[in-house]
Amino acid sequence: MKKGSYVDGFVIPIPKKNTAQYKKMAQEGLKIWKKFGALDYKECIIDDVKPPFVALTFPKLAKAKAGEAIWFSFIVYKSRAHRDQVNKKVMAYFNKKFAGQEMKMPFDMKRFSTGGFKVEVGM
Repeated sequence: MKKGSYVDGFVIPIPKKNTAQYKKMAQEGLKIWKKFGALDYKECIIDDVKPPFVALTFPKLAKAKAGEAIWFSFIVYKSRAHRDQVNKKVMAYFNKKFAGQEMKMPFDMKRFSTGGFKVEVGM
């Protein structure tokens, strides 16, 4: 199987006032997903909000509110089976770390979008 044949993608509206908190959480995510076998992990903040010739931008798609920035994040795996193995270990790690605690997110989980994607074209 080619390197990076499965990707989890995320689109998340983050309140700008929570950027530092989100980046701290993302740094830990990077460390843990890579520790358990993810091939790549990226957290990206929107820079070009209104590209030309595009009707539906990420802010519109995510229904961004005033004071929010859109983050696009992705994690790369060897395959869907590999993704499932890695995520099982990651979730076990976080369940143990936060046992009996509420894991407070710096964004509204009801507006968090995610999906698993099989890579069809790429290097």
